[in-house]
Amino acid sequence: MPSISIFHGNFVHSKEIGTTVADVLGYELVYDQDLITKASERFNIAANKITRAVYEKPSAFDSFTHEKARCVAYLKSVMASDLARENVVYYGFLGHLIPESVSHVLKVCLIADRKARLEVAQATGLSEKEAQKAILRHDESCAYWTDHLFHKEPWDASLYDIIIPTDKKERAECVDIIVKSVNNEILRSTEKSRQAVADFVLAAKVELALAKSGHSMKVTADQGDVTIVIEKNVIMLSRLEDELKQIASEVEGVKAVYTKVGPNFYRNDVYRRYDFETPTKVLLVDDEREFVETLSERMLMRDMGSHVVYDGKEALDFVQEEEPEVMVLDLRMPGVDGYEVLRRIKKEHPRVEVIILTGHGSEADRAKCMEMGAFAYLEKPVNIDKLAETLKAAKAKYAQS
Repeated sequence: MPSISIFHGNFVHSKEIGTTVADVLGYELVYDQDLITKASERFNIAANKITRAVYEKPSAFDSFTHEKARCVAYLKSVMASDLARENVVYYGFLGHLIPESVSHVLKVCLIADRKARLEVAQATGLSEKEAQKAILRHDESCAYWTDHLFHKEPWDASLYDIIIPTDKKERAECVDIIVKSVNNEILRSTEKSRQAVADFVLAAKVELALAKSGHSMKVTADQGDVTIVIEKNVIMLSRLEDELKQIASEVEGVKAVYTKVGPNFYRNDVYRRYDFETPTKVLLVDDEREFVETLSERMLMRDMGSHVVYDGKEALDFVQEEEPEVMVLDLRMPGVDGYEVLRRIKKEHPRVEVIILTGHGSEADRAKCMEMGAFAYLEKPVNIDKLAETLKAAKAKYAQS
């Protein structure tokens, strides 16, 4: 029997519909979290990190770390293995990982207009403002996910076999539509669709091998022939192609490897392989804009990823949303100064290593900062090589904590 994937907005009775469909058909209901837990255990990565990669916007450092793509590669590997089974309802975002070529999976989208969703949300006890916020947050998560995978809006009809407006139909009718659709002859498992699953398994293995080597690439497979799609501009394309082919060719089951440039190859940003030892999640905090932007560019030339903020409050707000590995912090800033930022960071985010970089310090300042938990104290103008070595040492300490 075919399997089913159900993608949905929130407050559309999707869970009740999905559960009933599984009960009527005698299918197993698999939630995103089930697959995330499997990926966490199989690849020894924190489940909350994978969860963030699925539901939240890409990290400010993602162009360097490829963290979202690595987590997606882990999930593809788990999903590819799971597809060997049938009679499953995949409920949530991860059904989108199943390739279109796997034709024995019915792809369903459950959605309703905003007014109807607000009414359902408020019926649960939320205020109108809380309901609007919850709907917006969920829809943003949907958009981040489908943009990453397809560069499409989450409700794009091309992503689904059927879209059901739950505000226009009773729940029983929604269930009936799905149950009748899954029994359509066109969704029967065939030799071709089973081969598509085998191709997906192989492509997932290659993506995983590339991810473990620091590369973020989309891969397709066709009976042992693998194609790697390069989506971003790269300075030395032929060298990258040789490296990718070498990695992919070592994966069991690969007969031949091909590369091609994708539609986004000519974007302005330049592709960089992720170096697991080089600092790539560095937050630079300094109110001297010209200085800190130049510093960020100099770090970029050494393949060190950074994000820049211009005052202490911005720094504290940023860290609440996303934790860097290392912070490079000026002391003298208007408003919230470097001392207060250092105190708050070491109290609330003790793993983050803080390097003080100041042009107006003293030995007393140095002693105070080190006592407060700073990793190092440097003075402007800083030698970029010295800063780079200090950043690497700080990242190594972060990784051990």
